[in-house]
Order: sequence, then structure tokens, then C-alpha cells
Amino acid sequence: MAHSSRRAVLTAIASNAIVTVIKTVAALVSGSAAMMNEAIHSLMDTLNQGFLFLGLRESERRPDRLYAFGHGQKKYLWNLWSAIGLFSIGAGLGLSHAWHSWQKLDRIEELEPFVLLGRTIDPLFLNLAVLAIAFLLEGYSFLVAGRQYLGKMRRDGQRNPFRYLLHADDPTLVAVVLEDSVAMLGLVFAAVGVGLTAATGDHRWDIAFSALIAVMLGLIAFYLGFTNMRFLADMRDREAEAAFRNLVEEHPEVEQCHDLRSIILDERHTLLVAEIEIREEALIPGLKEQIDAEQERILAPLPEQRRQLEEVRCYAATRAAAQATLTRTELIIDELVTAIKQRMPRVSHVTLEIQGIASPPEPPA
Repeated sequence: MAHSSRRAVLTAIASNAIVTVIKTVAALVSGSAAMMNEAIHSLMDTLNQGFLFLGLRESERRPDRLYAFGHGQKKYLWNLWSAIGLFSIGAGLGLSHAWHSWQKLDRIEELEPFVLLGRTIDPLFLNLAVLAIAFLLEGYSFLVAGRQYLGKMRRDGQRNPFRYLLHADDPTLVAVVLEDSVAMLGLVFAAVGVGLTAATGDHRWDIAFSALIAVMLGLIAFYLGFTNMRFLADMRDREAEAAFRNLVEEHPEVEQCHDLRSIILDERHTLLVAEIEIREEALIPGLKEQIDAEQERILAPLPEQRRQLEEVRCYAATRAAAQATLTRTELIIDELVTAIKQRMPRVSHVTLEIQGIASPPEPPA
């Protein structure tokens, strides 16, 4: 999963960096507000995906003295910074540029064709050509991210890609898919704005679509911020909790569980804690034989005369009862931990506490 996200992020960084350069050149030459907002959009995408990459790299660090459960949640923190930057800088600059363009609407001069490398180039042709190149580059990035996203969706048993946006546990991959999707939609908006302005001579079309691009950027940023905040707020893993309850119901020696809780550390690690009650009718049978065997094991190394002392036999019996009971309960805990990790591999840390021994139900009168 991390490898899939990393590939999608690196592809997006490379394509957006190239697109930023060519959009900026086209915007400066043509004076298009929509093209300038697209250049800002691509620049923000490049920087934000750089944040996503830093988050992925940090999340793969091993546990240490300060981070006992690893650095997985740092990914969500960097993703949150990415969303904040996308909104405050990308959307803010885009709306500001659209507003300034609107204020000087009556002073916008029509750009004449210019000569570049001995060829006469129409600014409209330049803008559309740049948008077409950008569409191909960002389209490739979108295909890479989309393929990873759909593959993960199928592995999670989901079929609706739009609904899966609300349930996906890899916000980095979701961020790349959404940013690439918005980038391609923004290219369409920019092309429409540039085209309508060229056809009508009315620059309000160009400004309106540039503002729409900025608003769309802000909406996506809000969504990405909300998605990552969920994982930073000690969100419970309801699916893992349900799986553990099912295991308790299936286990012949466990009566029930109490105070079941979980925390999603990241998409690969869930922490689960619970209290369980052991069934008396499952624990008691055979326990005496285990206690007797443990008592003999304790007394075996002692000389015969010492073995017959009352205080020694009392100690051995008490120690044997405690050890046999602990061994039996530890075996039950190990079975539950192994079973939940097999059923839900992302449950990496399990803490179970024996609350007590449940008495058998009273027989009917």
C-alpha cells in the first residue's frame, strides 16, 4: 500500500512540476487570468505532493523511544499541512488574482500574435497547446493514481469509487487522486474560459472560470483536511472491533468482552484493547490435573525430607494453582490475539485483560 502511494505521489510531483513551468510561461505571454490560476494550481499541487511524500517517508520510520507505536500518524499530519496549504495559498492566491483581474477589466489589452523562434504564434493557440500538453501529463499522473486507487478499492471489497472516498483508509492516495482529478477539471475550465474570451472578446469569461478553479481548489482542500483530521483524532476501528466480538462469540472458553476499544494509528496499524470474562465450565475442567502436575514439578528438585514439610507443600500448592491458572488464561489470550491478527492483519497491537471468571447459568428449577 505504501509503495502504491509513493509511486502515485512521485509521478504527480514530476508531472505537476513540468506543467507548472509551461503554464507560467503561457500565462505571462498571454495575460490569461485562468491560465495564471492554473499555473498557481499546478505549483500548489507540486508543493502539496511534496508534503505528501515527506509524510510517507516519515511514516515508514520504525518505533523508537519517543514513538512507541511508530511514526505512522505523521503521514496524516503532513497531509493536513498539505490541505491547509492547498486552501490558504492555492485558493487564496487564485481568488485574489481573479479579483485583481476583475478590477482592471476595462484596462485589459488584447494581445497580438507574437514572434517566437521565427514563427508567428497566436496567444490563443499557445494557451490551448499548453493546456493540451498539461492534460496529457496530468492525465498520465491521474491514470497511475487511479489504477492504484481502484485496485485498493477492490481489495477492500468496495465497488463505488465515489462512495469509497468516504471510507478509504489511505488519505495520501485519496489526496493524489482528488488533486489530479481537480487538475484535469481545472484544465477543462481554463480551456473553456480562454476559448469563450477569444470567441466573444469578453474577458469576464476568463476571470469567472479562473475564480471557479480557485473555489474548486478550496473545496477539495476542506475535504482533504477533514479526512486527515479523522485519523488524527483517535478514530476507532469499528470493523476490527466487530471482528473481535465475533471471535469472542466463537471461542468456547470466553463468555464475553467488556470495554472494547480501538485506535487507528495508520492504515496498517490498529491498537485494540478489551476486558474478557472466562467461562467457568471451560476453565475449571482439567485444571486440577494441571495444578497437581505443576505442584509435582515444583517439589521434584527438593530433597524428600523438605518435600514433606507442611509449609513447603502449602507454598507449592498455592504457586501451582496460580501458575496453572495463568498458563491456561495466557493460552486463551494468545489464541484470541493470533485469531484477530489473522482475520484483521492491520491489528498490530492487542492488549487483553482478564476481568474474571463467569459463573455457569443457574439450572432451571
